[in-house]
Amino acid sequence: MGQLWTDAYRFQTWLDVEIAVCEAQAELGYIPGEAVEVIRARAKFDPDRIAAIEAEVRHDMIAFLTNVNEHVGEAGRYIHLGLTSSDVLDTALSLQMTSSLQLILGLVENLIQTLRYQAQQHRNTLMAGRTHGIQAEPITFGFKLAGWLAEVMRQRERLANLGKMIAVGKISGAVGTYANVDPKVEAIACKKLGLRPDCASTQVISRDRHAEFIQVFALVGATIERFAVEIRNLQRTDVLEVEEFFAPGQKGSSAMPHKRNPVRSERLTGMARMLRGYATTALENVALWHERDISHSATERVMLPDCCILLHFMLTEIIDLIQNLQVYPANMERNLFCYGGVVFSQQVLLALVNKGMSRDHSYRLVQKYAHEAWNNPEGNFRRLIEADPEVRQHLTEAEIAHCFDPQAHLKHLDEIYQRLGI
Repeated sequence: MGQLWTDAYRFQTWLDVEIAVCEAQAELGYIPGEAVEVIRARAKFDPDRIAAIEAEVRHDMIAFLTNVNEHVGEAGRYIHLGLTSSDVLDTALSLQMTSSLQLILGLVENLIQTLRYQAQQHRNTLMAGRTHGIQAEPITFGFKLAGWLAEVMRQRERLANLGKMIAVGKISGAVGTYANVDPKVEAIACKKLGLRPDCASTQVISRDRHAEFIQVFALVGATIERFAVEIRNLQRTDVLEVEEFFAPGQKGSSAMPHKRNPVRSERLTGMARMLRGYATTALENVALWHERDISHSATERVMLPDCCILLHFMLTEIIDLIQNLQVYPANMERNLFCYGGVVFSQQVLLALVNKGMSRDHSYRLVQKYAHEAWNNPEGNFRRLIEADPEVRQHLTEAEIAHCFDPQAHLKHLDEIYQRLGI
């Protein structure tokens, strides 16, 4: 990914755009075909030479064109004919963004396959579902991963749609009116570059497209952060249901030898914050003065490479993290049945209601025993329920046992798995 955002690659995309425009103009008879052959054969650039020229002229495109013409010679007078800098800059930027997006989509596909595999492996691995950080009712780890998989599949769709939004070029002149360049030149050049002409540009391609690009990237980052935060929570010492892989020889703390910290998940959380910050900048770039200013360009030189490289790294990290995630089913089962299975309180409530007890009375009775078990290190909700005379008047021993069977909570999960191909 980093290679797509080097000066050398950026200048190459500029040259690709300039040559495509020359070829289009030659096809339409505006410049000699022989000149285009010379341009194709001789056109090249030297980033160091461009930097030296720019130090004098203080204009990156002029510096680039000056250097290219040093190599091309007389035929160079047909390069950039009728164009403005943004014709090249914005069209080339679309090429960089499109190439970056393809790399991101490839990693997203890998993440989908990684999540699908892990969800298959743990489709029946029981654990406690939690709301507000508090145990709620039984789920499986595979079900949790299925939710992650569904979200990444939605992100894949957003990214694919994003490709259509950003793959546009603009060869329309100083304020976008085609005063000095035929719209047919734009159409031909864009087709050669694998882009579509922007339907109505100003001097620049409108920055709502770029803002959407960054926002979708930030949204993918938020998804990765969701996974990272969950892993961090499940790795807490008092939970320890999953854990980041801890390599032989790895050390977690300079002071405390016992530490195994979720450092990769924490790092991903921080990076997601950076992506969200750039989303704000991208939105502020949409409102330019009149047909253009350059308030956007300074931020984009930092923001676009950073966002693409950041998200590429984040995807690489989360794929490896999930592939090598340490899962502890015994700890999941231990936590699920703590305090005598208070997570089965609703099943007991519903069973009593179905046997004729009022909901309010049933709720109070079940809540009393659940809280009594919860507040006692030796508390056992199931034993308290089994010992209550009123409960025994309504429920048999087998019916009580059924209330504490976690399989009752899993009976419809196969339908969800089928939707996702798990």
